[in-house]
Amino acid sequence: MKNLIIEMEEYAKEKNIPIMEKDGIAFLMKFIKANNVKSVLEIGSAIGYSAILMASSSPDVKVTTIERDETNYMECLKNVKKCSFEQKVNVVFQDALELNLAEGTQFDLIFIDAAKGQYKNFFEKYKYFLAPGGAIITDNLKFHGYVGKSDTIESKNLRQLVTKIENYVEFLKSNEEFETHFYDIGDGLSVSVRKNEK
Repeated sequence: MKNLIIEMEEYAKEKNIPIMEKDGIAFLMKFIKANNVKSVLEIGSAIGYSAILMASSSPDVKVTTIERDETNYMECLKNVKKCSFEQKVNVVFQDALELNLAEGTQFDLIFIDAAKGQYKNFFEKYKYFLAPGGAIITDNLKFHGYVGKSDTIESKNLRQLVTKIENYVEFLKSNEEFETHFYDIGDGLSVSVRKNEK
């Protein structure tokens, strides 16, 4: 398992595929253990790095992970198979905004780590599948230190993307249904829980 993780880190670096920073994934794994999380929905599998580590953090946790990029999806499947996690990690090849989950499906943890410009849409779509007492965690809220400095970015595309993340952070802060805590861990994480369940 350890070798596979190192392999995946090297592959991601070589192919320039974004995977979670180590302290970010450590936070997630700790969160799963501490909150007795049994079911995770991950939006954005990439090569399966975080899905596999989340699944390994507790013997009875199962992860459903969604990926729309075919190359990443195939790589993710391969990695899940390599560590014999086929029963623990279900990889879905689909655009998360087009996927229809079965009614009544619930997850203890929803982890958003896909197209940054769609974070708000992912949150709004999948909050209905959050189990009572569950949490929605979002990654990359600092986006390499650019968030909060969008007016200084010269590249138009990057500026637009960073502005979308800034808007998402504001959306979380002013959300009346969820209370969100922000953590300066990895590339910036948020944990959102329903207010009426505190």
